[in-house]
Amino acid sequence: MPSSSRTPDATDFARVAVFAALIAALGLPGSFPVFGGVPITAQTLGVMLAGAILGPWLGALSVTILLTLVAVGLPLLAGGRGGFAIFLGPTAGYALGWILGAIVVGLIVHAGHRRPVWWRTAVAMIAGGVVAIYAVGIPVQSLVTRLPLAETALTSLIFLPGDLLKAAIATVVVTLLVRGYPRGFRRAWRTEAASEPAPVAA
Repeated sequence: MPSSSRTPDATDFARVAVFAALIAALGLPGSFPVFGGVPITAQTLGVMLAGAILGPWLGALSVTILLTLVAVGLPLLAGGRGGFAIFLGPTAGYALGWILGAIVVGLIVHAGHRRPVWWRTAVAMIAGGVVAIYAVGIPVQSLVTRLPLAETALTSLIFLPGDLLKAAIATVVVTLLVRGYPRGFRRAWRTEAASEPAPVAA
């Protein structure tokens, strides 16, 4: 398996495109708006998977490509939304937070270049797929809607059950892939034995 520090190749960029398409496809079922006009969608599930499977930087690249296409007018967000106006509305922070979310997920899942385990994957999905996205989304939503930050944060808790469910699904998917198709990650993972210091001869 290639080294995790290798230069990205054509296959990596093809996978980036696939995950950008996957995130867009997860918006096809549509969404429903809640407080402040921000929609709940399945697309953050794709963001979590992109960060975990592609790694932090290629995962972020797949999200960036999707958002760039949205900015130029393609209707790739849930509900067929697109156009630069998206990035001037209450959803802007959540969409931009996807980039940070993918980075955080990838960094934690592959921390120390070790083989992903379920508990670290779960932490990554919550830290990157929920906390990081909220950390960008809530302040921007507060700014656009002109509501106090604390009130915006409190009412945004309506997203939490759905986002935790998506984090759980992503954790299961990644764990099954690690066991059943580790080559799909295109990474060389350090074994626990290799990470330990060599014994000193007597």
